[in-house]
Amino acid sequence: MSNNIRTCHGMSQFQEKKSKKMDTTSEERKIEIGPGILDSLNSTRKWTTFLAILGFIFLGLLIVAGLVTSLFLTTFKTTQANLGVPESLVILLFIVAGAIYFFPVLFLFRFSRNTRDAIHNLDRQKLEKGFRNLRLYFTYIGIMVIVVLSIYVVGLLFAGASMSFLKGM
Repeated sequence: MSNNIRTCHGMSQFQEKKSKKMDTTSEERKIEIGPGILDSLNSTRKWTTFLAILGFIFLGLLIVAGLVTSLFLTTFKTTQANLGVPESLVILLFIVAGAIYFFPVLFLFRFSRNTRDAIHNLDRQKLEKGFRNLRLYFTYIGIMVIVVLSIYVVGLLFAGASMSFLKGM
């Protein structure tokens, strides 16, 4: 054994200090939420509720627009007016857009409801659920931003390749 580490009751001094530090650190790292923070959180909750309700309304309008579009495309389908894409692909596009849009709105709504319940009842578990949904919301939005930016980069690469190909002609 090294001279720097001496055992004391089966535990080295280093481990003992680390253990004591972990005990005091966990006590020091508690966060108390005061009235000002609760007021700010309640105000944030009201805005997220508003945005979530608007999101659900927009989602309903998207579904109605998809149904009207599919009805219009199938009813007035003629051989002269061909879109170049099948009607089922347009319907599928509306369904996919609605599914993609549904989850962030749901996470935002759940954050609002759980935070409201946590503030009114001073319930820690509801607050944790609320913040978990807020984390899921931002994770989902972040992933969607990465996907869209990747699509843009690939599109720009294809556009650049197409331009160089056309220049050579």
